[in-house]
Amino acid sequence: MRRAPAFHGWRIVGVLAVTETASWGVLYYSFAVVQVPMRAELGMSPATVAGAWSLAVLVAGVAAVPVGGWLDRHGARGLMTAGSVLAVLMVVAWSRVQTVTGLYLVFAGIGLVSAAVLYEPAFAVVVRWFAADRARALLTVTVVAGFASTVFLPLSEALIRAVGWRDALLLLALILAVTTVLPHALVLRRDPADLGLHPDGASVPSPQPVATHDRLGRTIAWVAVDRRFRLLTLAFTANALAVVVVAVHLVPFLRELGHPAMVAATAAGSLGALSVTGRLLVTLAARGRSTGQVVAIAFGAQALGGVVLLLAGGTLPGAVAFVLLFGIGFGVGTIARPAMLAEAYGTVSYATLSALLGVALTAARTVGPLAAGAVRTWTGSYRAVAAGLVVVCAVAAVAVARAALRIDQGLARSSGLTRCETPNSALTAQANRP
Repeated sequence: MRRAPAFHGWRIVGVLAVTETASWGVLYYSFAVVQVPMRAELGMSPATVAGAWSLAVLVAGVAAVPVGGWLDRHGARGLMTAGSVLAVLMVVAWSRVQTVTGLYLVFAGIGLVSAAVLYEPAFAVVVRWFAADRARALLTVTVVAGFASTVFLPLSEALIRAVGWRDALLLLALILAVTTVLPHALVLRRDPADLGLHPDGASVPSPQPVATHDRLGRTIAWVAVDRRFRLLTLAFTANALAVVVVAVHLVPFLRELGHPAMVAATAAGSLGALSVTGRLLVTLAARGRSTGQVVAIAFGAQALGGVVLLLAGGTLPGAVAFVLLFGIGFGVGTIARPAMLAEAYGTVSYATLSALLGVALTAARTVGPLAAGAVRTWTGSYRAVAAGLVVVCAVAAVAVARAALRIDQGLARSSGLTRCETPNSALTAQANRP
């Protein structure tokens, strides 16, 4: 008996799991290690180097919107292949940097290519290839790529010790080239229909709500009046704000509470491992249930963790309880956001909608650490920051729960509608919803 060929979507997932691990490892995590010897050799201050990093984050956020439009129109194969080639060239250029101007130009380029090769374009591919198995496919990519820091931080340090930071970057560029360029070019496809297939490898296409938009302006106007999108933006922006503040300020906060340096560093480092655990638990819990309702529980646990940090953070059990409660939701937003966007709006305009939501996330990630630092300076303590963390996490939990309710209602009402919904009909349908 002849076996049916394996669904090509899972080959894509396997490739993206590898390429995202390498791209995050080289373009994102290696900076933490490389910056130390680079500053020493070039005589740059920590603030100057941090400014280059912030520029990369800003450029990536700005570039996400046009990148999203391109992905919706043309798919990710050409973009991610070209982006990988340019990423290799940017890392090589980074290894040759001599001046502050050169550093900032390189990191502007790294921000640009990050928009083309990191999670967002990868998610745009996954949501087109999967419907029923979407959560499992997203989980596979993010769980594997979640170990990028585990692999590339020590690898980068070992290479620097062996050959110096400049040649270490050249070797990292080589790793990036080998693991990303050809895999993207040879395996990625825009849509299952390109190979005569349907999402999940099904014999017939799965019905999904679809939003189509002729121009970016019409897309923005459409989502501006859509309560689901506003709630999703509020929920994931609040979650991103909480996560980045904890990532940056947890160690000094725990030190302020009297914990030894090793305890504080171990607690902060544990969040990365717990983010993988949280993604697994949420994906398993969401089987047969609303994704958003499960995510709301995870975000609520983070708010509870903030309360524990306020009341008992100075004790070791209190610090451990905070890390466990907050860590469960630490990486949940990464997989919940694409899943809920695709549930609400289908896949045709997914990348554009994700990019628009990503603008708010970029703002939160940029402003959050600075705002928390300012509050700490003004009040003389991190307690006000922790109190704000509780409020922000609670807002995220409530907003994502309300968004999930509206998405579930919309799916129920649209189950008998045509899949080709025009922007005007989408606006009409939205206006008629309570």
